[in-house]
Amino acid sequence: MSCGPVCTNLGLKPGQRLTVKGKIAPNAKSFVMNLGKDATHLGLHFNPRFDAHGDVNTIVCNSKKVEEWGAEHRETVFPFQKGGTAEITFGVNQNDVTVHLPGHQFTFPNRLNLSVFDYFDTQGDFTLQSLSWE
Repeated sequence: MSCGPVCTNLGLKPGQRLTVKGKIAPNAKSFVMNLGKDATHLGLHFNPRFDAHGDVNTIVCNSKKVEEWGAEHRETVFPFQKGGTAEITFGVNQNDVTVHLPGHQFTFPNRLNLSVFDYFDTQGDFTLQSLSWE
């Protein structure tokens, strides 16, 4: 899976939001956005899958501590289109992360009990166009 930009020292704390905008490849199979402490401690692994790993039009979320993945969480609301644009906002809360998608939102628990999210990266069939936080 191709890797896009990597951000460190973000300093996202509860009450703050990270908004990601970009373009999805016309032949996309999947893409990933990771948010966490660093590359080995991921509080949220956000993975929309058009057709990958046995999933079709499903968002798979997980967490990872070093090499240990947690239980997968699946969302069947899938607002993404191949060749389209995407805007996703991650709202950091004390105990979870709220994922805001067009017409849908859900929460994913902060399994690693991170007080600050310093790390963000994108991978796969997605080209980052802008990143903003508040």
